[in-house]
Amino acid sequence: MPARTPAGPIALWRSQSGRAAASADRCPHRGMRLSHGFVRGEALSCIYHGWSYARTGNCLRIPAHPGLTPPETIRVATQQVKESDGVIWVAVGEPAVEPPRLEGVVPLRSLTAHASVAAVEAATDALVWQAQTSRKIRLLLVPQEDDQTLIHVLVDDNSSPSERIAASRAAETLRRLAEDLQTKGIA
Repeated sequence: MPARTPAGPIALWRSQSGRAAASADRCPHRGMRLSHGFVRGEALSCIYHGWSYARTGNCLRIPAHPGLTPPETIRVATQQVKESDGVIWVAVGEPAVEPPRLEGVVPLRSLTAHASVAAVEAATDALVWQAQTSRKIRLLLVPQEDDQTLIHVLVDDNSSPSERIAASRAAETLRRLAEDLQTKGIA
């Protein structure tokens, strides 16, 4: 799937063995987005010509030349990935610390607000952040380019389906309110 980091767009993928990986979202062969590709075994393959890349970024296979061992110079940039408490953390460069523990919560969804982090924070102040019960919604806010914010929504791990639906609807309301605040220049 496509994702973004401060270092640029990435293809976030999971190999057949279940390990998460992050590769630059551009095949070095013809520039096609690798997030449009497919996973086969332990490799990510480009949808355009089928070139396959390992989690470490080296090219494993060029289908048009089946007998060729691809040179080490053909590779995609990769970033370190750590999965913790149901969240996949991608490090840009060498991580200075371990990702935070998020015990007792699970990821619900992610959405992009066309608003700055300040606008999203102002919108949260304007909303009562409670689902239908007293369970709280937790947000992980990631600033993106062009005054966009990636909002990761987490809920208590024992939330009922109706509470999760309510939290998802609240997140949509938050996004709309934040975008409205951004448009009006309030935040």
